[in-house]
Amino acid sequence: VQLQASGGGLVQAGGSLRLSCAASQRTFSVYGMGWFGQAPGKEREFVAAISGSGASTYYADSVKGRFTISRDNAKNTVYLQMNSLTPEDTAVYYCAATWKSGGSYYPRDYAYWGQGTQVTVSS
Repeated sequence: VQLQASGGGLVQAGGSLRLSCAASQRTFSVYGMGWFGQAPGKEREFVAAISGSGASTYYADSVKGRFTISRDNAKNTVYLQMNSLTPEDTAVYYCAATWKSGGSYYPRDYAYWGQGTQVTVSS
């Protein structure tokens, strides 16, 4: 599976961005999908995940109520809507696919990764 993330950029605090991740695999719906963020000098951290059907979603405590993960299986695409952004959200964001159809919190469960897209939030 090849994943292509896009939608990052520079935004002021309080602003919004929507990240997209397009997958090459036609059987996209079998994969749980996740978004992870990696700030400079830090480890990659879980942000959000969604099951293959889209029925179940999971979020890091730091983004609950601000970020929304969704997917369109007809378009082989997963999204991350990011609202009320703060400078602490600044990171490179990666999308990833896992054979665990329910999704996972753990990077080790994801076999396929996109190239990352930079999100920078200015104060």
